[in-house]
Amino acid sequence: MLRDDLKADFDSLLPGGSTEQGASRRTALKAALGVGYAASTLPTMAQTAVKTSAEGLTAGEISFEVNGFKVPAYRAAPAGKTGLPVVLVVQEIFGVHEYIADTARRFAKAGYLAIAPSLYARQGDPTQYTEIARLQAELVSKVPDAQVMADLDGAVKWAGANGGDVSRLGITGFCWGGRITWLYSAHNPGVKAGVAWYGRLVGNASELTPRHPVDVAGQLNGPVLGLYGGADTGIPLDTVEKMKAALAQGSAAAKASEFVVYPDAPHAFHADYRPSFRQGPAEDGWKRALAWFQAKGVA
Repeated sequence: MLRDDLKADFDSLLPGGSTEQGASRRTALKAALGVGYAASTLPTMAQTAVKTSAEGLTAGEISFEVNGFKVPAYRAAPAGKTGLPVVLVVQEIFGVHEYIADTARRFAKAGYLAIAPSLYARQGDPTQYTEIARLQAELVSKVPDAQVMADLDGAVKWAGANGGDVSRLGITGFCWGGRITWLYSAHNPGVKAGVAWYGRLVGNASELTPRHPVDVAGQLNGPVLGLYGGADTGIPLDTVEKMKAALAQGSAAAKASEFVVYPDAPHAFHADYRPSFRQGPAEDGWKRALAWFQAKGVA
């Protein structure tokens, strides 16, 4: 049984959100996985992916070590520059594929050192899965939050040694990564600000996921801007209200956090390689994200 937010991700891969078109779903998911996907391989998609050139950037795959494991990552930054603000770009459930890499390049074009670590690397390769239920059961559900926090700490350390100014640290993430954005903003005292795109806010505690955003809302170190869809079938708006109430009782950063809900936007409205993409909310959200980082001392 898929969690509601993962089912919403599943549905967002399909034209019209239908879950009945099994063949189309598998085709779409195969295309979505892996850094090398191309718009021409997405016959079921209504949109083409945004393409951000690497011209003028230093961009590509790197790795850094955390507890004896080499964590692969994609990074992008303005070529030849140092002292750059740092933004962590946290993957969707599908891993660090081309959409996430392109998003990192977009931040680099805006003057950031952007780094997107592959946070499932110890558990497996999401590109090997063509069924979201198996991906969730066999890989995603086995990723401990503590591991993710440590790997993001490792990414920050790498950034600080490679041209980044970690005193100006931001984090953003999408869906699975949206939830992580909230958690990491409470975990790392150095986070200046976060932008969470449609990340799950509540959930049942488990050994690997002991706390959820609503549980750490009051402990944020940097204020978070939440960008959510009013038509998101996986994240009910009442959970947004619960999060707002928790934030109102928390730290100064918690109280400074904000939500923007786009009334007609579905889950994954920023994901320009899926039929869920909504250009208006995606572009508005991107402008708000950059302005948020600017206002909160990251840029």
